[in-house]
Amino acid sequence: MQEDKTICPHCGKKMSKWRTPPFSTWSSEFLYVCFNDECPYYVRGWKHMEGSMQHKCSYRHRYDPVAGTTGPLPVCSDDAGKMDIIEE
Repeated sequence: MQEDKTICPHCGKKMSKWRTPPFSTWSSEFLYVCFNDECPYYVRGWKHMEGSMQHKCSYRHRYDPVAGTTGPLPVCSDDAGKMDIIEE
């Protein structure tokens, strides 16, 4: 059975299709990003980043369908990036 990488492994929610910024270095025109504000990965990211980097930011889990990679997408607020969600 093949793993569905569009499901966040941290909270189990379906991730949103997200338009990458123009002139970015992403492999794809879009990524899948977990915009669940209650996702444990996102929630604990605030404390982790402030403690380790002395910066008030967090990260959301993302999946790049072209490169096949997953990892963090840095964000500086709850609303950061939400206006670039592509409705399916």
